[in-house]
Amino acid sequence: MEVWFKIPLLALGSIIVLFILCKLMGNKQMSQLTLFDYIIGITIGSIAAEMATSLEDNFIEPLLAMIVYATVSILISLISCRSLHFRSFMEGKTYILYDNGILYKRNFKKAKLDINEFLMQCRIAGYFNLSQLQTAILESNGHISFLPLSSNKPLTAGDMNLKLNQEKIILDLILDGRVLIENLAKAGHSQDWLIEESKKQGFGNIKDIFLATYDGENLSIYKTKKEY
Repeated sequence: MEVWFKIPLLALGSIIVLFILCKLMGNKQMSQLTLFDYIIGITIGSIAAEMATSLEDNFIEPLLAMIVYATVSILISLISCRSLHFRSFMEGKTYILYDNGILYKRNFKKAKLDINEFLMQCRIAGYFNLSQLQTAILESNGHISFLPLSSNKPLTAGDMNLKLNQEKIILDLILDGRVLIENLAKAGHSQDWLIEESKKQGFGNIKDIFLATYDGENLSIYKTKKEY
């Protein structure tokens, strides 16, 4: 098999395998990845790259290695769901960094976090003074959660004894001139209703609508310009 034909074929195959394995392993944001997930991810990626550029007929070996890594990751996830101790071992622990005016130096050392980085994270979260905080906790994924003092919490409608209508999820009914039939059914309306409501807002053709959303009561249509 010629190299110019084999490399693109192997690359396409590795992409397909990676996609399938990632779907089986589950979707996580980068901030939600554990150390083990990260290691597995970069290892599988490296093996996929080797598979895509393999000039010899040994692409089966990296393919099997990718499957083994993915299988181990899935098994680890299943065991973690069943065992609290195992989950704690694999994902790590949470550490209280600050509470009621006290900084816990020992937990800073365990987390390998210095005070400057901690203060930077406080500022990013909007707390420029530690006196605004009641507690700060380092989560197992590396994210710091902050609990502000009651006096520094934003005022809510509940604090003022106000009753507000509950907001509902906004559904996209039209995207780039195409009607999303499934979302339209969830909204409890027909396509005829959508066409009629669009005409009321001056849109005679749905294909001319770039985006239309529905909040349970109102249909919002957004137009766009082809040129800026």
